[in-house]
Amino acid sequence: MPRSSLSPLTLVAGAIALFWYGLGRPVPLPPSPLGPGAKLTCISYAPFHDDQAPFTWNLRIPDDQIRDDLARLSRLTACVRTYSARGPQGRVTALAAERGLKVMQGIWLGRNRAENRREIEAALRLARRHPDTVEVLIVGNEALLRGELSAAKIGAYLQEVRRRSAHPVTYADVWEFWLKAPQLASAADFVTIHILPYWEDDPVPEADAIAHVKAVRAKLQAAFPGKEVWIGEVGWPSRGRMREGALPSPVNQARFLSSVLQAAEDGNWKMNLVEAFDQPWKRVLEGTVGGYWGLFDDRRREPKFRFGGAVSNHPDWKLKAGLGIAAAFLVFVSYLLGLRQSRREPSWRRDLAAAIVALAAGLVFGSAAINLPAEGELPVDRLRAVFMFVLALVVPMAAAFALARGDRLTGFAPALDPASWRRTDRVGPALAALLAATFIAAMHVALGLVFDPRYKDFLFAALLGPVIAFAILASINGKEVWPGAAETVAAVLLAGAALFIIVNEGLANWQALLFGGLLVTLALTCLRVKVSPG
Repeated sequence: MPRSSLSPLTLVAGAIALFWYGLGRPVPLPPSPLGPGAKLTCISYAPFHDDQAPFTWNLRIPDDQIRDDLARLSRLTACVRTYSARGPQGRVTALAAERGLKVMQGIWLGRNRAENRREIEAALRLARRHPDTVEVLIVGNEALLRGELSAAKIGAYLQEVRRRSAHPVTYADVWEFWLKAPQLASAADFVTIHILPYWEDDPVPEADAIAHVKAVRAKLQAAFPGKEVWIGEVGWPSRGRMREGALPSPVNQARFLSSVLQAAEDGNWKMNLVEAFDQPWKRVLEGTVGGYWGLFDDRRREPKFRFGGAVSNHPDWKLKAGLGIAAAFLVFVSYLLGLRQSRREPSWRRDLAAAIVALAAGLVFGSAAINLPAEGELPVDRLRAVFMFVLALVVPMAAAFALARGDRLTGFAPALDPASWRRTDRVGPALAALLAATFIAAMHVALGLVFDPRYKDFLFAALLGPVIAFAILASINGKEVWPGAAETVAAVLLAGAALFIIVNEGLANWQALLFGGLLVTLALTCLRVKVSPG
């Protein structure tokens, strides 16, 4: 690499490293709410690892796998909450008894009456066999929320289990549904509510989340003055898409859980945290965020943070910075190859443009690479993630090469014209194909956020590099032109999707603003491309 190119590369590499160093710096937490030797009251536990899932009907989980999980959890909690009394989850109670852990025994209820009967009988057997381990029987979980059972039927199940067991019984659901079905309180020994500020219809930012939890619990206690109110689920995700101002992150998760534990200590609340380990299978149902509510990660089975310590949102920042610098280096190499091929005179304007393309690609490429395994559980989503990851590297390199040669960015047509690919110089058709591919990828993500927004991610990390690269190329090597019909339609679709996403998500959601900004930038680029005659 010529010496004259080392200075821009050094500056870009330094900027990328500084960017990730700033994002990766650990954030100190408040003092631990747990006293010396103290443990959590209870925590939700599901025994599934990796691709194991509860809807796999013939799933077999070795007891040793559950024992290992419970051994890790026993250092942090005195109790685990389960959600079913059958299958692999039904083995938890007996294995928890071996370690002296208490169990809030779950009974899964749904539309299938026969399955409900088997669940109830299995839970009653567990309670009889392990009377000192089972603390309470939770008869149904969020069945009202899912619309699978009526309040009357849940009440009948509660009364039956209460009559046939010596253990306290309760029903667990999101707090609003207790207010909609207050008659359930008479059949339960206490009221068990779920408070998840992130999932509220009006999402609550982490900074306001503890005040929200206190207000909701006080409201429910006032609504049921004769009953004790337990918080059966409360937590915060460490990864995933923003909902309005509610941002999943390791720091926000650690801060919220520290605050809610302190509030429980101050108010003498009974409380269960959700959840013990990250559950990848939930990403199928709830998007990326569904798999990252655990205090322990799924792969290493180790705590994500220590109460009272310091937490980093990007503990792998060095790897992300290294991958980004490598991507920026490849962009500079492509630019130099283009200069050598074109033999054009040096231009500070083009040099600066190439540096911006390299910086934009390098800042986010590491994040796109690290996020790749977690982006989508369905085959089509995984294919799109790989497709966008390739574009995140190839497009900036191709744009830098074209910048050096002075090539114009064309519309979509050359990519579909066989004659253009038979020419000696195929840079134009290649750029057209990459632009069309970037548009398709951006629209695929955007349409998901328009028609199914609750669980879809803003994939800006993989999109930012290509969008900025094309915008720079169209500005430097282009000129004002009258856009073609296809490019105009593309621009309208992108801009319309951006407007809907920003309005729907709200101005507090910076992920939506960034993604919407990229869609608008790509739309403007489509309006600036050179359109072939005819």
